[in-house]
Amino acid sequence: MSPSGRGFLLIDAHPAGCFRTVADLREQLGETRTPERRRTALVIGSSAGYGLAATVAGLARYGIEGVGIAFERPPGRRTATAGWYRTIATAALSPSFTFLNADAFADTTKQQALDLIADRFGRLDHLIYSVAAPRRGPTYQSVIKPLGAEHTTRTLEFDRDGVAELREVTVTPATDDEAAATVKVMGGEDWSWWVAALQSRGLLHDGFTTVALSYIGSRLTSAIYRDGTIGAAKVDLENTAAALTKQLAAVGGRAFTSVNGAAVTQASTAIPGIALYVSLLRGVLGERMVSPLEQSVQLWDQLTGAAPLDLDPEGRIRLDRWELDPAVQAAVADRWSALTPANVDQLADIPWFRGQFRALYGFDIPGVDYTVPVETDQPWPA
Repeated sequence: MSPSGRGFLLIDAHPAGCFRTVADLREQLGETRTPERRRTALVIGSSAGYGLAATVAGLARYGIEGVGIAFERPPGRRTATAGWYRTIATAALSPSFTFLNADAFADTTKQQALDLIADRFGRLDHLIYSVAAPRRGPTYQSVIKPLGAEHTTRTLEFDRDGVAELREVTVTPATDDEAAATVKVMGGEDWSWWVAALQSRGLLHDGFTTVALSYIGSRLTSAIYRDGTIGAAKVDLENTAAALTKQLAAVGGRAFTSVNGAAVTQASTAIPGIALYVSLLRGVLGERMVSPLEQSVQLWDQLTGAAPLDLDPEGRIRLDRWELDPAVQAAVADRWSALTPANVDQLADIPWFRGQFRALYGFDIPGVDYTVPVETDQPWPA
């Protein structure tokens, strides 16, 4: 089985590669800690990227129990999505963690999840909100655009054979309606609704904490990201965190945004310029890049009190200090300025990025024999 697709979209996923991805994450974490009290968590967006890393780290490092929610396509005419297979593998790590395949924005999903938490776990200690969705129901569609004026940036594009080309793209500015819709999808409203629903049902332990995963990034990508529609949604998340902390005072709870560092994710590859930036960052840092799993361990250590909270003046948990170190950013900026089609392979770690991207779909995973037939029709974990 080989991947099919073009650019930053592969149509199929490889089950064995996805299973191995989760197994490798688990192996990197070593022995499970034995906490004084088992913690219960709800992870919304548990099948990919930082949500997957947070789920595996919580299960393997702290033995958390609870519920994960993802929205994945089942197998049919094509394979299931990669997140479907990763969830099967993640569920095998613990019998005390249940996964729902459902739209987290839907009221029916909230009802199902809250009933499950009430019946099986009683109350929650933590809610991790990691949603990177293209739409919210039939009404709201998110866009990745600058605000105010068009923006031209350089970006990487991959052909069908995986060969990278440096190109320049111009993105038109978002309309007011597009910007507002993006905040509806990617901002804090749904996160707030989840917390309110849990609190109204009496499902929060004293000291409950909730975190929405976020990103700030470099000034090199700020026009299309932090100063664009996605950035506006992230600001809304931050404002929501402040409002939720006040709301949670009754249970001694707190809400945060967690600013993670750059990584290759299915969400980030859709943003113009991000693939190039991350490849340059890898070219500067090499193995010193901090993986989503390592950052998730830091996050759980802080949430559980094993390590002090690393907060910035705005009250955000900062897991990205390694990326935004001034010396690192200066080195990346120098490479960005020096880029030409002739030297992009020397300045940016394109083979690494290509491998990371293909690994999102279960391909190019070391130790997997892709010549062996694999069963793609596998059920969602019970």
